[in-house]
Amino acid sequence: MLEKKTPLVEMIDISVSFGGIKAVDDASVELYAGEVVALVGHNGAGKSTLIKVLSGAYKRDAGIIRIDGQDATINNPRDAKAYGIETIYQQLAVADNVDAAANLFLGRELVTPFGTLDDAAMESRAREVMGRLNPNFRRFKEPVKALSGGQRQSVAIARAILFNARILIMDEPTAALGPQETAQVGDLIKQLKSEGIGIFLISHDIHDVFDLADRICVMKNGQVVGTAHTSDVTKDEVLGMIILGKSPPGAIPGPGAAKD
Repeated sequence: MLEKKTPLVEMIDISVSFGGIKAVDDASVELYAGEVVALVGHNGAGKSTLIKVLSGAYKRDAGIIRIDGQDATINNPRDAKAYGIETIYQQLAVADNVDAAANLFLGRELVTPFGTLDDAAMESRAREVMGRLNPNFRRFKEPVKALSGGQRQSVAIARAILFNARILIMDEPTAALGPQETAQVGDLIKQLKSEGIGIFLISHDIHDVFDLADRICVMKNGQVVGTAHTSDVTKDEVLGMIILGKSPPGAIPGPGAAKD
């Protein structure tokens, strides 16, 4: 009998309310190392609220979070970072006027024994981590504002994994990118997967989801409609989950699944 792996992340029966309105209602999702799980649904479905509980931006009213099978206490972003959880938002929080190395070490700069910035050490580490992620990246001396959207995404991801992120939350990582840059971000995600990093991907783009995700979790009205391996469902079935709340045969239905 095969031994069941322990999930990297388990979010169990999470509920969040704002002003008496349940934004997330008994939602459960899990993530394994080296896996991409896409969270999809209409605006207001609850996917961003659920994931902000994991990132420490919101506090849950009920439910359990486990990291590596152990109960986790996450009350703020600092707690999340301590568990190796990093978030890359759609509006990339990069400093446009400085270069890649300065962005990677923003707020965590390396200094020499004399107390001055150790620019050489920071550039060396930046080249090392960027080389791991995107071997074609060469524009280390230019301000980030001069980079393409895909290259800026590379910098944001490199900053997250530089400090040993194990769990990455990516919010619409290919929004406003062209086909070539979208493919570049896809390559970055595949590289992260190969290193055992678990990724929650929030996306409205069904094509991206099927290209990048191993599993899909569909939310509607704050509840999980169903979860499925991308190989077990079609795009039309996922759209049916998003629009109608109907869980197809290839999915594990959640509390939000429409009753026949």
